[in-house]
Amino acid sequence: MVKQNYLNLLKDTIQNNWDSKALCFFQGEELTFGDLARHIARFHLFFDQAGLKKGDKIAICAKNTNRWATAFLSVTTYGTVIVPILADFHPDSVNKLVDHSDSLILFTDREIWDKLQPELMPQIKAAFNTDDFSLLFSRDAELQSLYENLDKAFEEKYPQGFGKADVAFRVNNDDLDSLAVINYTSGTTSAPKGVMLSYRNISASVEFAHSHIPCHKGDTIVSMLPMAHIYGLVFEFLYPITGGVCVYFLGKSPAPSLLLKAMKRVKPYLVLTVPLVMEKIYKSSVKPAISKPAIKVLSHIPLLNKVVFNKVRSSLDTAFGGNVQMYIMGGAALNPEVEKCFHKIGLHYTVGYGMTEAAPLLAYEAWDKYAVGSCGKKVDCAQVRIDSADSEKIAGEIQAKGENICIGYYKNEEATAAAFTEDGFLKTGDLGVIDKQGNIFIKGRSKSMILSANGQNIYPEELEAIINAQPYVTESVVVDRAGKIVGLVYLDQDGIKKAGLDDEAVSEIPENILAAANKKLPAYSRITKIELVLEPFAKTPKMSIKRFLYK
Repeated sequence: MVKQNYLNLLKDTIQNNWDSKALCFFQGEELTFGDLARHIARFHLFFDQAGLKKGDKIAICAKNTNRWATAFLSVTTYGTVIVPILADFHPDSVNKLVDHSDSLILFTDREIWDKLQPELMPQIKAAFNTDDFSLLFSRDAELQSLYENLDKAFEEKYPQGFGKADVAFRVNNDDLDSLAVINYTSGTTSAPKGVMLSYRNISASVEFAHSHIPCHKGDTIVSMLPMAHIYGLVFEFLYPITGGVCVYFLGKSPAPSLLLKAMKRVKPYLVLTVPLVMEKIYKSSVKPAISKPAIKVLSHIPLLNKVVFNKVRSSLDTAFGGNVQMYIMGGAALNPEVEKCFHKIGLHYTVGYGMTEAAPLLAYEAWDKYAVGSCGKKVDCAQVRIDSADSEKIAGEIQAKGENICIGYYKNEEATAAAFTEDGFLKTGDLGVIDKQGNIFIKGRSKSMILSANGQNIYPEELEAIINAQPYVTESVVVDRAGKIVGLVYLDQDGIKKAGLDDEAVSEIPENILAAANKKLPAYSRITKIELVLEPFAKTPKMSIKRFLYK
């Protein structure tokens, strides 16, 4: 059972770390825990004056910054429901989602606000700029006057100044089952839905993280995942901040150079990422290093190979600041070739599994107990089962039930009913097996599984892993065309250019991929054709390919 609302822990952390750095915008503003508390109290005062009550909705759609995080905590500690919307969503989608969520206030930045249409969000009373908390829009003069006089009202409420003893949240353990977050996710196979998460759901995940990945005052972390996605929200923000960790934000889609610069300066204790990022690092840095003739020879000599592997691992750790205790990857499967290398060099990595509806984690294991190829073991706060006759040998849908599982979908009873079994288990839509040790192995998405003419189950993800391991391949999608399996491939343009390949050599790449991949595939799942695509595949915020767009 959840021991306490995570906001109770946050309150204690704020009071015990008052002058320590809490939220920092890399190369920009730094906020201490005391600064954070003052901002929260200031917005609480405004929400109260504006007549907002528990359960009212407030949306946030902006790039990752320390003020994004501050706005989030100001909303949720007041008892109002926060609605994070991805900054990358099309303005038309943002307009619709703000309205669909019944949000009364919007936090956004100037760049996004200028593309929105207030008339399509008729319930919005005010909009605030997350860059500096200035007022971008007000529906009426009275509300504008309230905000313009907020500093004066704050001073009148706290004439002796705002201190530790003044920290007060309107949320506690009595609110565990109240709605806390409506998280709109694009998903990989359907239109966006508003996942309803309670304080209990979030608290269960935060509690699990503190139990299995301890953090301490003075630790630092770099937030590089989208904050409006539950993976980044919980594990790069809520869990660290409640443990006294200083969180650094990089803004919108940081360039690799800025990311590595931030890592070297911040020296994070933990790196959370998606497999695609680590696979790119492997192809650009690790693979070339271990493919050098001299290194290849040394890597086959006992004792010397350990020295070589340690040096490769050390150089990778140094690139991330030299203080990383563990790399956690999630959101998609890690390419087997990449994973084999990471395991060989002794990288402290693990691959987890989850989804927005699970707030977000369903499976995890520490790096030193992690089984290669798996996504860990089920989390403590949930039951996980496989819907098949033999859960060890026959892949079936992964289903889950527990304190971290969402309430349902906002204003969508049909989708909510369809998402759960009669006995209350969430249908994840993912297929997998569980071995005797409890390790979960994902085979693919039930919606993307291909059924061959002779009744064999073909998992596109497994074929894509083989294709992606071929030279000059960046990413791929396998589709079924009238019983024929076709691989859509986006080539590594930088790699081709670096290798100096001419047009003739490039034209031979598809056939080379096809021949090499089919050598590793059983007859029933062999690929008929490789087609090149000219642009990278469209992706969700967690960097999963939107495969429903490709036929």
